[in-house]
Amino acid sequence: MARVTVEDCLKHVDNRFQLVLVASKRTRQLAVGHDPLVSRDNDKDTVIALREIAEGKVTKDILIEPVETVTFSTDPIDDVLAEGVDLDEEAAGEAQALAAGAENDDAAEPAAEGTVAGDENPDPEN
Repeated sequence: MARVTVEDCLKHVDNRFQLVLVASKRTRQLAVGHDPLVSRDNDKDTVIALREIAEGKVTKDILIEPVETVTFSTDPIDDVLAEGVDLDEEAAGEAQALAAGAENDDAAEPAAEGTVAGDENPDPEN
């Protein structure tokens, strides 16, 4: 594995600051799955990006390209709702039963003052 030097990279970009921008953008592209333009050789994405720049395969023109955004859902229900899947009758019935159960839990009578729910003796000294 040959070392990549800043001088090799500066032949293809204007200055060190632009090198940082180009290398970081290309590294992010590699991290989200873009194919490398040079052999991977068990190198990390940052080293691959610098090797691509040093070989002239990636230039400052990469900065002009629009930024790709990737969103990930962490909640499986979001995926279902996004697909617009209708609930079948059985699932709809279960959802209604759960909703009714939740309403019944909310409607439970509060405990008398000075007692804990389920406590038969309201006087704490007895």
